[in-house]
Amino acid sequence: MELKWKSCRRAGVTIFILWLVLHYWSSFTSIAGVALGAALPLLLGCVIAYIVNILMSFFESHLFARIQKPTVQKMKRPLSMLLSFLSILLIAFLVIRMIVPELVSCVQILFEEVPEALKNLFQWLEDEFHISTFFQSESNPLQNSELDWREILTKAINFLFTGVGGAVSAAVDIVSTVFSTAVTLMVAFIFCIYLLTGKEKISRQFQLLMQRYLPKKAMSNLVYVLRTVDHSFHSFIVGQCIEAVILGMLCMVGMLILRIPYASMIGCLIGFTALIPVAGAYIGGALGAFMIFTVSPIKAIVFVVFLVILQQLEGNLIYPRVVGSSIGLPGIWVLAAVTIGGGVLGIGGMLLGVPLAAAIYQLLKNNVYAKLPQDQEGQEE
Repeated sequence: MELKWKSCRRAGVTIFILWLVLHYWSSFTSIAGVALGAALPLLLGCVIAYIVNILMSFFESHLFARIQKPTVQKMKRPLSMLLSFLSILLIAFLVIRMIVPELVSCVQILFEEVPEALKNLFQWLEDEFHISTFFQSESNPLQNSELDWREILTKAINFLFTGVGGAVSAAVDIVSTVFSTAVTLMVAFIFCIYLLTGKEKISRQFQLLMQRYLPKKAMSNLVYVLRTVDHSFHSFIVGQCIEAVILGMLCMVGMLILRIPYASMIGCLIGFTALIPVAGAYIGGALGAFMIFTVSPIKAIVFVVFLVILQQLEGNLIYPRVVGSSIGLPGIWVLAAVTIGGGVLGIGGMLLGVPLAAAIYQLLKNNVYAKLPQDQEGQEE
């Protein structure tokens, strides 16, 4: 086999780039971290735009497609965008409106009950262990009258000034963090609107760039991969929302049957947190158990047992079938993607693992079937 100069040159350039990356890995990671930090508002805007675009496309194709008036068609994009943002804000407002007041009232009830509970606890300890004798003993430091009050006062003053300085520093850090977060969200929102408004124009510009600088075969392969990934993420988001609604409804119905308080509110909370795959329902369940505990500790235990059983059924039956069927990924690979993604990147890995695994699965499946004979392909299906 005759070696070509172009192939040798490409191999040499590739090896040299890999050597640079490995040799200067720390510098490379620091530069990449700075670049990602600077581009964070734009990346966040892309994520928001992708999610909002699902609703916006739905409104454009179902709500405004039948109205052929020129003025309506001209305002179709802004109205669909506005309806999408209002829908997301309305859902978030309703969830917060249902959960936060009840959570605050439960905290108030808990603080009202704590003094009485502590009183009963000390009374029980006195009856069983006679702890009052400890406070009357000579070894108790509280009974020692020979205390250096000047030293205690000096330490208290030093702690006060140190605490004030720490409080001021913490306040400055909080204010700067809040301001930075607000600026990041504002830039992300503006960038999101630009993307949604001119998504067709941006798509044409990227297509022209690929036609100019990529070979035709490489361009077609890249477009195919991007479309597959887009389909997987789109189907995953829709399927995850459907699964969250199903889980919230099942949780509410089960709580009503078991006569557990806060059924509708906790069902809404479980459905909202279930947008995080597998682990989200447990996060909502912890808050729900806390709320129920203020009413009845026994019912809180019943709720925890019920939620664990429901989550096992959801994780092994409902989630793989609803989300897995919507993205074309078998249930066993859905569980594998959630497990591996959560182990590598936590909650973010759970969110990204399933659609990425679905895209890779679809690409491999199409590639394998394209190279199989026709009769073997039919048998594999």
